[in-house]
Formats: sequence, structure tokens, C-alpha cells
Amino acid sequence: MPGQPDRDRNATVEELRALGHPLRWRILRLCLDSARTNQELAQRLGVAPATVLRHVRVLVRTGFLAAEPVRTGARGALERPYRATKRTWGLGVIDFEQPELSRQVDLAMLAAHRAELIEAGPEASRDGARGTLRLGAESQAELRERMVELISEFADRNEAGGEPLSYLWSLIAREPDTHGDRQG
Repeated sequence: MPGQPDRDRNATVEELRALGHPLRWRILRLCLDSARTNQELAQRLGVAPATVLRHVRVLVRTGFLAAEPVRTGARGALERPYRATKRTWGLGVIDFEQPELSRQVDLAMLAAHRAELIEAGPEASRDGARGTLRLGAESQAELRERMVELISEFADRNEAGGEPLSYLWSLIAREPDTHGDRQG
């Protein structure tokens, strides 16, 4: 995204490992608009606080979450909220030396998106499409560039009172099979 320091940078192995779990993607999304405590995240996600804390620590260590100042909670206890740093925006998740890590991140993003889709329920507003395109290298590059520009344009709007929307943009170039055919 514009102004983000990690634009067009490939993730390190440690960052790929941190992003390889769907719960971590959910935590990042929940902490994007407002800082949340470990307890709030555990309650929202229906997961044990100890489990969430383990994931939060990994995200803090890799810079994807930032700890905010300790505050006093509703019951008078001290609590530490966390906020997403947006370091994943524009971060490349391809590691050609360890492709299994890239696949793990891809599957974690899909699982997190699937969980959000299920959580939203059947009455939620949704729009989606799936298809197959046949494009050369130049057109593929143009499509990627235009999608990044479009998503960046809307992300920069950050409209007060706007509804948080989950999106998943994925483009996969498949190798042709031995017959030269592609299945759609």
C-alpha cells in the first residue's frame, strides 16, 4: 500500500513461518482497526487465551503486531492491547528456496478467509468470482499492477463508519499439463 515500508519486499523465512497459520491472519485482521487484548482475541476467536498468546507473541516478534501501552480493563485489571502494523500489505510471500513455506502461507490465508466467510453467515453481504484467464507475461504483470492500484485506492479511503470487508486476491499461474491443455 502507498506509504508502507514493506511494499514489494519478499518476506523473510521467519516472517513466512509467522504467517503460516490461519489464526495469525485472523488476529491481524481483528487488530487492524482497533487494538485488542489477548483476552479479547481469545473470546472473539473462541480459542484458549494461552493459544492466542502464543500466536500474538510470534506476530509481535516479527513486527506484524505492535504492543500498545498497558491499560486498565473493565474489571480494573491491567491489560496490554495489540494493533496490526500493516506490514503484510505488499509483502511478497514467495520463497523459491523453501516453496513449502509459501504454500503454507497461501493455505493459511485461504483458511482464515474461509473462517471469516463461515463466521459471517449466510445472510452476510458477499460478492465473489472465480475463473480462469489466459494471459501472457506482460498482461499478467499489468493485471497484478492494476489490482494493487485498485486495492490501494480503496484502502486509502479508510472511510469513517465504513464496514470492514474481507477480500482475498489470488492469482496462480499453473504449468500446462503434458498434453498442453489447461483445465478451468
